[in-house]
Amino acid sequence: MNLELRKIQIRDVVFDDVSKIENNVLHLKKSSLIELIKEDKRIKEVDFDIAKPGQSVRILPVKDVIEPRAKLNGEIFPGIFKEHMDESGSGITYVLSGCAVVTTGPIVGFQEGLIDMEGPGAEYSIFSKLINIVMDITKEEHVDPHEHEETVRMAGIKLAKFIGEIGLNFEVYKAETYEWKSIGEKYAEYPSLPKVVYVYNCMSQGLLHDTYFYGRDSKHIVPSLITPLEVMDGAIVSGNCVSPGSKTTTYHHLNNAVIKELLNKHGKELNFMGIILNPLMITLKEKYRNCMLSLKYAKMLGAEGAIISQEGFGNPTTDLMVTCQYLEKAGIKTVIITNEDAGIDGMSESLPDSVTEAKAIVSTGNSNATIMLPKVDKIIGRLPEIVKTTGGNVESIQDDGRLLVEIHGIMGSHNLQGNTHLSAMTI
Repeated sequence: MNLELRKIQIRDVVFDDVSKIENNVLHLKKSSLIELIKEDKRIKEVDFDIAKPGQSVRILPVKDVIEPRAKLNGEIFPGIFKEHMDESGSGITYVLSGCAVVTTGPIVGFQEGLIDMEGPGAEYSIFSKLINIVMDITKEEHVDPHEHEETVRMAGIKLAKFIGEIGLNFEVYKAETYEWKSIGEKYAEYPSLPKVVYVYNCMSQGLLHDTYFYGRDSKHIVPSLITPLEVMDGAIVSGNCVSPGSKTTTYHHLNNAVIKELLNKHGKELNFMGIILNPLMITLKEKYRNCMLSLKYAKMLGAEGAIISQEGFGNPTTDLMVTCQYLEKAGIKTVIITNEDAGIDGMSESLPDSVTEAKAIVSTGNSNATIMLPKVDKIIGRLPEIVKTTGGNVESIQDDGRLLVEIHGIMGSHNLQGNTHLSAMTI
């Protein structure tokens, strides 16, 4: 399996009379975008704005962030729009780097957050460094919360695909090529390197806590063996409203930091054998089943080491810890990545579950730490929604326009794949 990513560096985004890329500037015809999105009759109103790094702009509440991509041949985000689908992870994919689609509007689920384009809040989010094409969606009155989530999710993916297709055949790009060989070939190629697997935990609990794999709600599947190239090519889409600081957005899936580092070290320090996609479930029975199956696949791949990344916090920590316990007891050395919820003073118990086998933990920081965000010149979205978001409360909006929030109210502030600027250290 071979995948070529043709990355077009977008230097600016502007609204214009025609949609095109010229001199690495993305031109968008707003009326065409509105027409495209309003094909979904569940959408009452939609508007678009552009937020750029360094501007005094706050986007709130944010549902998802998606990097624009398109296949030269085939379908990006397979299983989302068409009944027939091909396996992702091969061929040529165009990527519009440096920009993203951001969905906002009246809040879908209470666990949504904000993006600041400048100031102290911008230091916590990778999205503050992107040129964000913000889509503000208002649903029709009859649309219930679950359908509202689907409406906004599909609109975001649809727009990212449409914008990605503007880049098809654009001739100025940086090509990155990836090859994924069979398990047998991997064994033969690097027999002396430690064999490592990645257990990719994904939110699958329902109640607006969902992830989609080839368009299938992941709470309806068991752990699956997948390749990193599938993930990089749009096989996984975010559909959840979990805590914004630890939410794995679709952008995070496409640019998974753990996958990137494992591919960089493959053939040098380790033999990257594959990914086990592990849905995070609700009941203990489901959790134990998925942990058992994750171990089974790790042993099938001959794993000697494993990395587990988390999504969300609280209940999913049990999946994280039990999987770690199973792997360690089987002799597979395991590192887990998680955030901490240690209270605003950092003195509370930071993890809601733990096992003695969890000996190597990478922390992405304390999500409860508070930050005072300055007043901004422009709000895109709905500022009053801060009182219902994770990290916000009824006292968040200050009389002078500043915002007092916990950092897990900032999108991706402590992303559990490590795609963040926040970390912790032992002193």
